Amino acid sequence: MQTRTRIYFDNAATTPLSEPARAAFDTSSTRSSNASSPYEIGRTARMALDKARSEVAQTVGAHNDEIVWTSGGTEADNWALLGIALKNLDNRGHFIVSAIEHHAILEPIETLRELGFSVDVAPVNSDGVLEVETLRALMRDDTLLVSTMHVNNETGVIQPIAQLAKIARENGALFHTDAVQALGKVPINVDEMGVDLMSLSAHKFGGAKGIGAFYIRRGVKMQALLRGGGQERGRRAGTENVPAIAAMGAAAKDARECFAQNVAHLNSLRERFEAGLRVLEVAQINAETAPRAPHIVNVQLQNVRAESLAMKLDLMGIAVGTGSACASGALEPSHVLAAMGKTREEARSALRVSFGVQNTIDEVDEFLDVLIKLNHQNTKNTKI
Repeated sequence: MQTRTRIYFDNAATTPLSEPARAAFDTSSTRSSNASSPYEIGRTARMALDKARSEVAQTVGAHNDEIVWTSGGTEADNWALLGIALKNLDNRGHFIVSAIEHHAILEPIETLRELGFSVDVAPVNSDGVLEVETLRALMRDDTLLVSTMHVNNETGVIQPIAQLAKIARENGALFHTDAVQALGKVPINVDEMGVDLMSLSAHKFGGAKGIGAFYIRRGVKMQALLRGGGQERGRRAGTENVPAIAAMGAAAKDARECFAQNVAHLNSLRERFEAGLRVLEVAQINAETAPRAPHIVNVQLQNVRAESLAMKLDLMGIAVGTGSACASGALEPSHVLAAMGKTREEARSALRVSFGVQNTIDEVDEFLDVLIKLNHQNTKNTKI
């Protein structure tokens, strides 16, 4: 049996720790102290936090004091919804989220409803895009927040964030975007995008797991979810994870400085892979004509059950996804593909292949060879 993964094509689930991030983590780990402590090593830890905060802020075009550390994208997504709701308990208004959001957004809306807020789930078109006019039609006078992810984690489709945020602003609502899959793959500037809140997760761009950041525009009033200390200017209690934060700052800097070459490399991998897929008459690339980030390909394979294929590939040392990693093991097919109009069988035939900067053209070619061989073994009436 295969004992190690030779080819890792599930970077949308998590990326390997980058060398700059690893070095920052190791350095900080050897001398780390509580960043709230007044003595020298505590001040050193505080300096590491401040440096990392500056790197993340610079990468997304924010002010340093607009970046708050979190445990990851899930916490930030939850905070975006619940933090606004708890601040508006005397004005139980309206929220809008898109149908293709991560479960970290879709599940908290049930809590919003329990608290007495109204929530609309906005439909998307067949490419998985929330259209401007669709959002405009859902806006109400009491809409408090609109939440739409920047890059979809299953299809790679890029939402028209600046246009959608403009609609929200014109109606007096705040706008949040889950940009977990976006940093390092597509340009991000919070002012140009017009967003008020943004979720980030370090392990999606070469940082450590269990650490993330939440952008809160100056002037936006949020209710803190974690209480018990004065960390993060009273916005998020808890002793900061200095090594992981230092690594996130280093990963953000690396992603920013290497952005052009990384995107070019990811595009070359995707183009090579999609060209090979087109040779397979049974392969269909979902949302092929939509604007997409360069690192994710969602491919539907005729007469193939994606979970079974992924297991076969795993035994051959190739790691790929079948949708959102957080939903792996779920019995229901992808809610994202369902929102795009795919049938249950079509959704269950979809494989997510996601590239990282460490991947190579040779790996893409090897993967294509394997897919072609498996396809040849398959028959019209037999699922892989």
